[in-house]
Amino acid sequence: QVQVVESGGGLVQAGGSLRLSCTTSGLRFTTYAMGWFRQAPGKEREEVSCITWRSSTTDYADSTKGRFTISRDYPENTLYLQMNSLIPEDTAMYSCFAKAEPYCLSSEYKYWGQGTQVTVSS
Repeated sequence: QVQVVESGGGLVQAGGSLRLSCTTSGLRFTTYAMGWFRQAPGKEREEVSCITWRSSTTDYADSTKGRFTISRDYPENTLYLQMNSLIPEDTAMYSCFAKAEPYCLSSEYKYWGQGTQVTVSS
């Protein structure tokens, strides 16, 4: 059974940092491109960042470039998102995903978690 579990969200002041973690089990961690998307109330889901199966390429939404860093730990089957210089517009539910293919160009999500809430106060 595949499990994708996010943690690390919380309430932080603008300018602060958070590190999100995504632990996985039951899936071949080295097979898929993985990443994070977020959704705020009343807004469409936005893909925040993606990293390819070998970590050779990382992609970021324009709104997060230079502030967020994605990484993956293969022995631990864990994905991370380091978020710095947070702004109120980053407030959303952040969910981890695994794409159906090894590369971020794929638009199909194969697995995703329930999410962790990030709230940035001004």
